[in-house]
Amino acid sequence: MKRILSIVGIIVVFALLAYPKVSDYFTSENSGPAASSGNNSILQVDVFVVKPDTIENKIFMTGTLRASEEVELASESSGLIEEIYLKEGSNVRKGDLLVKINDSELRAQFRRAEFRLNLAEERERRQKQLLEKGGISQEEYDATLNEVNVLRAEVALINAQIEKTEIRAPFSGKLGLKYVSDGAYISPSSRIAGLQDIDPIKIDFSVSERYATQIEVGNKVLFSIQGIEEPMVAEVYAMESKIDPDTRTLQVRAESNNKDGKLLPGAFANLELTLETIEDALMVPSISLVPELEGQKVYIIKNGLVVPKSVKTGLRNEARVQILSGVSAGDTVLTTGLLQVRPDMPVAIKSIEGD
Repeated sequence: MKRILSIVGIIVVFALLAYPKVSDYFTSENSGPAASSGNNSILQVDVFVVKPDTIENKIFMTGTLRASEEVELASESSGLIEEIYLKEGSNVRKGDLLVKINDSELRAQFRRAEFRLNLAEERERRQKQLLEKGGISQEEYDATLNEVNVLRAEVALINAQIEKTEIRAPFSGKLGLKYVSDGAYISPSSRIAGLQDIDPIKIDFSVSERYATQIEVGNKVLFSIQGIEEPMVAEVYAMESKIDPDTRTLQVRAESNNKDGKLLPGAFANLELTLETIEDALMVPSISLVPELEGQKVYIIKNGLVVPKSVKTGLRNEARVQILSGVSAGDTVLTTGLLQVRPDMPVAIKSIEGD
């Protein structure tokens, strides 16, 4: 009897343990048809209606601001500074005297050469009269005339040396900091000051060789720099005549007005260049594209059914892609449910964009 009771107890325990699994099995069997009927409902999708739009082919680069003209002032001769006329940070005009080097010795040489030249010219004048009367030979006159010419050249040479003691502005612009003082001895290697013409200001930048043939003189460039919030406009006016073989880029130069002097040479600039503008481009959202072995495709809806279309893409922007072939204006392109749909599958439109 005890053995029978033990066997019955074991059977009851196993029955209690198995009950939840059996219950779940019958529950799933009963709910199966309902779930199946739910899966057969029509898929709801979001769509985009294709229509012509305007798109700009833009590239983004960085560049550096350059002065229109720039030079480090230097002296052609050596000597003591007699007078400094330049003022740091001031604007000067072409030809303004900036630094004067002592030239007293050269001026003394100049006066002596002038006296000698005057005497020689007077002697040449008298001998010319004698030559006409036959009083001297042609050789004697030629020797005197040659001496006059030598003295004239000597006077011109000394005058040129005197001019080198005057450091003048080679062009109109703005002076930087000065590095010399009155009474200092300078030579051609001495640093005096910098002079820059910053109106207009230049912008140097480079573009990839793939865009080299699309860059043209007159292209507008939007640029911005730190410290100035509003974007500014420059215009391409020159470019290098070859591709840099090391960087595979084309060096381009643009210029911009800088009448207020806010733009300073050496500043870093972010640039945006529009290569072309297409007025009637067919655009679709980037998320509607589905990659395939031979390219890309989109799904469109015709008569409530899904139809795949292989497409060729063109330009891109932040959210959309240009379609060169495969779809037409007015086509309805799926933007959701792309992994669930199949060809000729019926779908229901939930929302429409671009209509």
